[in-house]
Amino acid sequence: MDAIQKELESRKSEIQKELELLFKANMKITNWDIPETDDQEAAELLVNILQESLDKIKEDVKNGNYKNY
Repeated sequence: MDAIQKELESRKSEIQKELELLFKANMKITNWDIPETDDQEAAELLVNILQESLDKIKEDVKNGNYKNY
């Protein structure tokens, strides 16, 4: 395992928790803005939004946009 892999592995759970916090914060905001929200629908839509963003980042990485970050 190289240094990058070790570093990211040591922060893996922190990164995952931050993503979950982002999701949960947006669920709360949705419930504040629309009290009668269908939580299942909101959760599915939020997951789709997050996935779109991850897909965009993945494409940017593939295209080398972060080679000299």
